[in-house]
Amino acid sequence: MVVGLDIGTTKVCAVIGERNEKGILEITGLGICPSTGMKKGVVTNIEATLRSVTTAIEAAEMMCGREVHGCWTGIGGSHIDGINSRGVVTVSGKNRETREIGPADLSRVLQIAQEVVIPMDRQVLEVIPQSYIVDNQKGIRNPLDMLGVRLEAEVHIITCSSTGAQNLINCVNRAGFHAQLILQSLAAGRSVLTEEEKDMGVALVDLGGGTTEMLVYSEGAPYSTTSIPAGTELVTRDISIIKGISFENAEKIKIAAGCCWESLLEGEDVIIPGIGGRPTIPIPRKHVLEIIRPRMEEIYRMVKEKLDKLALARPLGAGIVLTGGGAMLSGAAELASYIFKMPVRVGNPLPLPGLAEEYCNPVYATAIGLALEGNDRETGGGDERGGEKSGGGKGGDFLRIGKLVDWLKKEFF
Repeated sequence: MVVGLDIGTTKVCAVIGERNEKGILEITGLGICPSTGMKKGVVTNIEATLRSVTTAIEAAEMMCGREVHGCWTGIGGSHIDGINSRGVVTVSGKNRETREIGPADLSRVLQIAQEVVIPMDRQVLEVIPQSYIVDNQKGIRNPLDMLGVRLEAEVHIITCSSTGAQNLINCVNRAGFHAQLILQSLAAGRSVLTEEEKDMGVALVDLGGGTTEMLVYSEGAPYSTTSIPAGTELVTRDISIIKGISFENAEKIKIAAGCCWESLLEGEDVIIPGIGGRPTIPIPRKHVLEIIRPRMEEIYRMVKEKLDKLALARPLGAGIVLTGGGAMLSGAAELASYIFKMPVRVGNPLPLPGLAEEYCNPVYATAIGLALEGNDRETGGGDERGGEKSGGGKGGDFLRIGKLVDWLKKEFF
């Protein structure tokens, strides 16, 4: 059994998957609960977050009839940062002319590549190989068993706030579940992106409630990780303030009648609930669009500013993929295509056994991706890059050992 837990600003979602007799992951349980203890990816109220986590996991347990003990928990927010690094080693071997690259060489080069200087209050979350170079031969995805003398690894290192990560782990642990962390946008990409899109180059934009996360893939591997401290919760707040209604009613209006592309406007007027016994007020949907569109444009332009600063080797051939709850907003893809000047699509989770059609939407993409990514790491899966993810595959062995040593020191010394 594999459990993915997505703790966001507005919701907590738990997904339970079980491997069938063919080793394929089937979704057997899903639970969702409003989130009140998170803000922009950071825990602000441990007790409130704990309750939301417990409620969501219990709902998933009831659906599948199994008891959860551990989960793969997503982490995101403005404290996430990504850097690119490179490591170089000499291939070990008795005969210089027939040096064969083995798992130990991969582990050594990844270890050296991640030895970068980071602030004391930060920790390494993921180490993901982008490509390998063997004796100046570039673009190698998996050098295992190749012959060579000099091995280089280009990696993408994702770091996070140590206190932010520990607070998140503490919340889940206090709820009675053992937590292991995975980057949210990496999990969302696992759920909605195809290998062809990653190879061509694509920017995954996760429109969450409190933050907007961007993960850029270039030539099949993560190249840049960015988080923007603005999400679609701002859209709801704008509607609430301008129309003088409660945040809850503004959220309902955004979901039911929200639109940010004028040609898609249709339907009857929107009914604005009265406050304190006052009568309801009907307004044209265009008025709601005039509130929503400027804020969505602002968020997209903040993302575009980050994207334009990247020194990519080639343009993003697959364009932009939107996911997260904000991608459900009518006209979100059309407005994004207008702002970014490239193809845009809404990223729904790729088909999975047991996944009901009602859950095949961007709201559940991260939670489903966490279950898939967790399954890959537990079974040693992944792509052909020779164990590219920390915590999974051959290249992640030394990281797992390091975490075990840290835990033993903390518990017994």
